[in-house]
Amino acid sequence: MTKDKGQMTNDTLGEQVLQIPLSDRWRIYHRLQELKIKSSCLPDGSLRVQVNNLLEAILIRSTVMQFLASRHELVEWLERCWQYSDES
Repeated sequence: MTKDKGQMTNDTLGEQVLQIPLSDRWRIYHRLQELKIKSSCLPDGSLRVQVNNLLEAILIRSTVMQFLASRHELVEWLERCWQYSDES
């Protein structure tokens, strides 16, 4: 994904290599498999994902955040989502 947590751009599409702590890598990998998102665990400890569209990019970001974000970050993200839905 991009270095900035909140930014989604077209350069996030294609194959991406994510640096995920080993303790969370397998859980994130399995969740991505459940979502039918092509991914693989590399020997160097990174996680490779195939991002084919923006929906997949959002699902990948959401999955990674579920495991790595603090409670405070998750609450802020949820509040921003609610704020955007109110504006629609």
